[in-house]
Amino acid sequence: MGDRGKLVTRWQTSLRKGTDFDSWGQVVEAVEEYQMLERQLNKEMNAKPPVFSESQKKTLQQIMACLNLRAETLQSPSATDELSLEELKKLDKALQDLLSSSPSEFPVDLPAGALRTRSPKMNLDIDIEGEEDEEDEEEDAMPQLQSKSQNIKPTGTLLPRIAHEPGTTGLSIHLEKIGLKDSTSYLDPFITVSVKDMAGVDVMKSQDTPVATKREDQYVIYKSNVELQKPLEKLPKGTAVFFEFKHYKAKKRTISCKCFAFMEMDEIKHGPLVIELYRKPTDFKRKKLSLLTSKPLYLHLNLILYEN
Repeated sequence: MGDRGKLVTRWQTSLRKGTDFDSWGQVVEAVEEYQMLERQLNKEMNAKPPVFSESQKKTLQQIMACLNLRAETLQSPSATDELSLEELKKLDKALQDLLSSSPSEFPVDLPAGALRTRSPKMNLDIDIEGEEDEEDEEEDAMPQLQSKSQNIKPTGTLLPRIAHEPGTTGLSIHLEKIGLKDSTSYLDPFITVSVKDMAGVDVMKSQDTPVATKREDQYVIYKSNVELQKPLEKLPKGTAVFFEFKHYKAKKRTISCKCFAFMEMDEIKHGPLVIELYRKPTDFKRKKLSLLTSKPLYLHLNLILYEN
């Protein structure tokens, strides 16, 4: 099987995964799968040297428009233009036709203007692994690193170390840096640290780091200390510490979570620790995890265990 055949097979698998979520009523998961597949198609359509012919690229554009329209239908049921699940399933044949020397007519009748009204961000150079350039609106604001949102405290909300019961073990987490391909594109980036049990319920109050103002290569630098407010012995079985990378979106005037990482109890050992980054939304129950990227970019920590 050639490169195009492998791509088409992967896309068909992704489409079926999305339509399965869709048919089960898992709207969030379906939309994420459709959007991820759209990004993958866009990346290959703009590949250099080109992988597909001009006529095949036209089919890819139509498929992308269908994916975008179905995602919008799920997110806004009252939308004027809609695309049904059954219509979307017909894209499997359209994908297969990319490999055919005599493809059939495109199986879905798109609403007028659907190809012209797709989200402009889909024309960006987007990482196929899921690092979407959703921060494009912040480019003009990035040179100004002071806080633009009254909901963000530039100094953070970190709590001091407290004395625990004698004979117990305390944990201090030194947040060093987080690796992101587009590290310079985030306005007022900070990390929310929370401790959750297996059901995703808070074990203690969450804390925010100060806003980061330093960037080095592909890293946002923090150098912040987070003190757990309970000793390790008092944490419920299955507890995990979560780290959510958040930033301010100027045009939407809202705080957004880009990605998250978590550390489970068996990972807590004195010394440095590097943990993987996962795509949003944050899954505090750790049931459905999807890596943000396959690139070697992680959250870098240094754990300090101390006896009380």
